[in-house]
Amino acid sequence: MNVRVTYYLEVVSSWCHWVEPVWADLQKRYAGQVEFGWKLALMDDSGIPASREQCDWFYRRSGMIMRSPYMLNSGWFDPALRQYLAPNLVAEAARDFGVNDDRVRLAIANAAVRQGLRVGQWEIAAEVGAAAAGLDARQLLERAQSPEVAARGKAATEEFHSLKISQRPAFVLDDAIGDRAVFSGLVSIKPLEATLDAMLSDVAAYAAHKAHFGTPPPV
Repeated sequence: MNVRVTYYLEVVSSWCHWVEPVWADLQKRYAGQVEFGWKLALMDDSGIPASREQCDWFYRRSGMIMRSPYMLNSGWFDPALRQYLAPNLVAEAARDFGVNDDRVRLAIANAAVRQGLRVGQWEIAAEVGAAAAGLDARQLLERAQSPEVAARGKAATEEFHSLKISQRPAFVLDDAIGDRAVFSGLVSIKPLEATLDAMLSDVAAYAAHKAHFGTPPPV
């Protein structure tokens, strides 16, 4: 593909939940033209609500902004956890069983923010993820707790921070001619769509020029 979109996310993030319809729509609209993939951007203590009451306050705010007909469920919140490794690393581990799409992470995210399940617990996250993809829960859990999967989650998160952004969802758009666009915290399809259209047009223009003139002459 000449254009690639990388979506940086935290599985239990409410704003990532709200942007999922946009992500799905982009993949349908640009199927065969753009390569899509997601990476973890784990939230640390600074990004986790301090209490369930605070979480509900944030949910009321984002739900109103998104004009949502439903309110998110804060039942997943566990005051003993200041980072939610289980839901994220279970989703990451599913890749090692050939599940490279969105099924596992979406199932875990919905179990958390819609059903209020305590997906911060490894066994619950693994059961939900395994059911979504027809995997063995014990094998998925074992892989999710492996050093290799933890290292991938850490590396992806460091990559996210190297972009000098802090908000999730984040989207990085790259094309074959070296252009890059970074969106952090936006949940509207319009800026992403406009940028993808511009990138695809530019890549096509470069290809047409090369067909007519070839490679640049040597210096």
